[in-house]
Amino acid sequence: MAEDPVKFLAKNRKAFHLFEIIERYEAGIALVGTEVKSLREGKIDFSDSYARIKGGEVFLFNLDIPRYHSGGYVNHEPKRPRKLLLHRHEIDKLYIQQQQKKLTMVPLALYFKNGRLKVELGLARGKKLFDKRADAAKKSAERDIRRAERREE
Repeated sequence: MAEDPVKFLAKNRKAFHLFEIIERYEAGIALVGTEVKSLREGKIDFSDSYARIKGGEVFLFNLDIPRYHSGGYVNHEPKRPRKLLLHRHEIDKLYIQQQQKKLTMVPLALYFKNGRLKVELGLARGKKLFDKRADAAKKSAERDIRRAERREE
């Protein structure tokens, strides 16, 4: 059986620095045609984007998909709220965890999977400054170890 062809468009690297990712979900996203064309050109900005549950549905806010250069008068609004497509039981689970544990939902990546655009959504908790420093120190130590191993070979 062939694996699913996945083409990553963008990853939200800043989210991994600012948040501790607890759980991940894959969601579809409702878009208009010019948004898809703009995304295929690789234009996207994750800064300050987040997801919220409103009226039993999940929406993605502040995801900046720039206007399509050939869109004309039918172009889309760059930072409009976009509906995420999740199963009801997933939405209920997200709502409960978000309320009880004071977590937030952030987009981690956008990618095409079997021709359909997907969003990897992370249920996350904000990191404190000392957590960020500890992660940076850990990454630096791992990098130094790899460098030393390469020199020994």
